[in-house]
Amino acid sequence: MNILHTSDWHLGKTLYGKKRYEEFEAFLNWLVDTITEQAIDVLLIAGDVFDTSAPSNRAQALYYRFLCRVATSTCRHVVVVAGNHDSPTFLNAPRELLRALDVHVIGSACDNPADEVLLLADARGEAELLVCAVPYLRDRDIRVAEAGESIEDKERKLVDGIRNHYAEVVAEAERQRTELGRHIPIVALGHLFTAGGKTEEGDGVRELYVGSLAHVTASLFPDAIDYLALGHLHVPQKVGGSELMRYSGSPIAMGFGEAKQQKSVCKIVFDRTPGAAGTERQAAAVQLINVPVIQPLERIKGNWEQLQARLLELAVLESSAWVEIIYEGEAVISDLREQLDAAVGSSAMEIIRVKNSRIVERVLAQRGADETLDDLDMNDVFARCLDAHEVPQEQRAELLHAYQETVVSLQHDDTRAE
Repeated sequence: MNILHTSDWHLGKTLYGKKRYEEFEAFLNWLVDTITEQAIDVLLIAGDVFDTSAPSNRAQALYYRFLCRVATSTCRHVVVVAGNHDSPTFLNAPRELLRALDVHVIGSACDNPADEVLLLADARGEAELLVCAVPYLRDRDIRVAEAGESIEDKERKLVDGIRNHYAEVVAEAERQRTELGRHIPIVALGHLFTAGGKTEEGDGVRELYVGSLAHVTASLFPDAIDYLALGHLHVPQKVGGSELMRYSGSPIAMGFGEAKQQKSVCKIVFDRTPGAAGTERQAAAVQLINVPVIQPLERIKGNWEQLQARLLELAVLESSAWVEIIYEGEAVISDLREQLDAAVGSSAMEIIRVKNSRIVERVLAQRGADETLDDLDMNDVFARCLDAHEVPQEQRAELLHAYQETVVSLQHDDTRAE
């Protein structure tokens, strides 16, 4: 049995105003071809299918067209869980119709653990795989707020809530396996931030559980899981060094910080022959399949000579990269953008963003007259607000935590829900 694990497509995402639909379409075309070439039986999509809770018509068309093509391929089942960027209501809306195509969608946490356990059959109709389809767990799904609780109490409840949810769902999968009387694999999905997870600057990864990220460790997940397919982090990586707990990462670079990163999807191979109940389980074999670069990104840092040399090198190579420039030279160049455009000339490259660090440093004392919101994250903006109102240092930690909780809560509202 061959399984393919992917996540974090972020269909509809733009890069500094540049639409990327051609990239998304090319990736999905490649994925359909890969499913056929690799004889994939089950496709797992671990959240963040879309970049926003209200995706554009074009982004929706890409998603549904892809699912229809997969339904006519060698792939027997597709399992989709929601990520923190997705609207649970929107993903769930067509799930009864999609079920006819053997596409199984879980948009939000279910009250009954059995509703998150999928028993998938092979071409002969015999059970071959149990899937614990756990979506992104929102704060309200796993924690009951109480008056007077401390920050530490909230963090502990969040971690305990995630642990208990996985324990209940996996226990239900084990119960169903016992009833079958055969040892078939259990795989689990999830969309969360685990301890030690790697991120990249500008990748758009949001904090999920404020203050508790470092405490969601690999040991939280039940031992009965034969493979854990995670989403949320865009860098392909293992969890706690385990070959069988992985983030597939995003299939295309979501920001210039990921420009040099090799993107991939995970192929997991299980022996098709299930053993008798209670026998030693067959370990999964995991292989990374590299995703081809569709739209090259290039981040160039340095003084004018270094910038000019690299742009010339790329032009000679006939690069079609989208370029981010970070000028770090000592000399002040007031017409930097104009000189860069001239250096690019008639090549296929396009300069998407220019950050003139020298100018920013000179005006920093005047609160960044040359800065834009692209140069600041949400915590930077709040810090500026605290400075402007001369809030004492001893009050800032608690205010920052309350602010972060508010922002996370707003991000998690399902705007499609009635």
